[in-house]
Amino acid sequence: MANHSATKKDVRQSRKRNERNRYHGKTTRNAIRDLKLIDTKAAATDKISQVSSMIDKMAKRGIIHKNKAANLKSKLTKGVQSLAK
Repeated sequence: MANHSATKKDVRQSRKRNERNRYHGKTTRNAIRDLKLIDTKAAATDKISQVSSMIDKMAKRGIIHKNKAANLKSKLTKGVQSLAK
């Protein structure tokens, strides 16, 4: 265990950041899963903007890489566009 007060503070901060990042990651993964389950194009079109925003925020915070965010959004948009009306 850390002995210096600055190191102890760093451990507290990293634990807090880790929990926050896990929360945002899990919430976004659940939103992506729910989007993939939607079978109507109109409903999926409404949901895609919310999910894209969540993905962008994760990339901005550094939880995921910006290229991964772009790939996720691209694949989800393709999936929504391929749905029947």
